[in-house]
Amino acid sequence: MSKIAISCDEPSLDAQVDPRFGRAAGFLIVDPDTMTFTYQENGQAQAMARGAGIQAAETIIRAGARAVLTGYVGPKAFQALSAGGVQIVQDLANLTVRQAVERYKAGDIALAQEPNSQAHGGGGRPGAGMGGGGRGGGGGRWR
Repeated sequence: MSKIAISCDEPSLDAQVDPRFGRAAGFLIVDPDTMTFTYQENGQAQAMARGAGIQAAETIIRAGARAVLTGYVGPKAFQALSAGGVQIVQDLANLTVRQAVERYKAGDIALAQEPNSQAHGGGGRPGAGMGGGGRGGGGGRWR
C-alpha cells in the first residue's frame, strides 16, 4: 500500500488528526503496511496569508503520499491534491492518526468527491451565518 499523509500537530500515531489541512502544524507520512512514519512540518504554509492549502498540497505530493486523511479541505487545495493524483479523505477530525489509518486500511471511510470547506482568506465574515440577522422578511420590530 502507498504512503498516506495525515494532518496532525505532533509526530505521533496517537496524535489527533488536525481538522485544518492547509494550516495543520504538519503531516505524518505513514506506511500503512508497517505503520512506520516520518513527520513533515507545515510551518511555511502556516505562515502564509493566502495559499496555505496549495502549499500544503505541494508538500504532500513531494513527500510521495498517495492519499491524505484530514478534517477540512478547501477548493484550491482539493484541486491541487487531485491534480497530483492524491486521494482525499475528509471529516476525520475526531480520530487519532492511528485510528484514521486503520479505518482507511479497512476501507471504512469514503474518498471525497468534492471539497468540504469553502475558500477563505483567514477567517469568515462576521454575521455570515444561517440567520437573517433581523434584515427583512421577519415581521419583527426592526424595519
